[in-house]
Amino acid sequence: MARLIFFLQEAVRALRRNGAPTLAAVVTTVVTVILLGVLIPIFQTTQAKSDQVRSQLNIQVGLFDDATPAEIKALEGEVAGIPHVEEVTFISKDQALATLRSELKDKTIVEQLHTNPLPASLEIKADDAANLPGIREAILPAGANGKPQPISPIVNNIFDRQQASQQIEEVTSALKIVLTVMTALLIAASLMLIGNTIRLSIYTRRREVEVMRLVGATRWFIRWPFMIEGVIVGFIGGLLAILILWLGKLTIVDPLKGGSFDFLSAQNTMSFPLLIAILFAAAVLVSTIGSGVTLRRFLKV
Repeated sequence: MARLIFFLQEAVRALRRNGAPTLAAVVTTVVTVILLGVLIPIFQTTQAKSDQVRSQLNIQVGLFDDATPAEIKALEGEVAGIPHVEEVTFISKDQALATLRSELKDKTIVEQLHTNPLPASLEIKADDAANLPGIREAILPAGANGKPQPISPIVNNIFDRQQASQQIEEVTSALKIVLTVMTALLIAASLMLIGNTIRLSIYTRRREVEVMRLVGATRWFIRWPFMIEGVIVGFIGGLLAILILWLGKLTIVDPLKGGSFDFLSAQNTMSFPLLIAILFAAAVLVSTIGSGVTLRRFLKV
């Protein structure tokens, strides 16, 4: 216990002696943790909403009005046998019109229709949105002349959202790349500044280190104060960042939840206490690694 108190006192004394580098390291840790605390929920929310939209993507196969129930039943069974098809639902003309009426804000548009222009259709859901193009090709394969030929003569046309699915994939992939690059740059900056703080501390105490070597101090006895310096920097930086994030949650995020801002409370995202615990552990871990790397390079004991 006495030795631990001695190490803490030495670490605090060294941090106070190198005030400017220590402050820079703490500020960088705070900024890193805050940005990570904002980026991680944004990425998780975007990913959750992307998965939700992807699960709603489907293919609508429009049918000719003169299709008989037997032909529709046969086509339904044929489509259900296509690989990766999860569900096939028949939508009648009346059901399609009722859906349109419920989705339109201006009901007068539907009321002015004298006939039902919407076709009956088959709604096809895939086990994964990425398999929708393959299902479309199976329903509308290329014929001998190279032109698409429907698998059944009652198929009129096909409606899908292949472009929307591709855009979702592109946006999600780009977001992952941006988050990864920003995280790597922030962690690298934190490691460099924390390492520079420890390096200055080693330089200012080089004579003390030499004396400890001469009197037979062990390597870890010399290293522990420097390691604790890095832990203290990470602890203070993480604590300040968590305080700022908590205040931001209370004053900004919580009042905006609900209503038009339901995206702030998306499902399948980690809880705030878990996020705080991960960020705090990451701050201390990054600071410890920065100290360890610097000690290995500049403290040859």
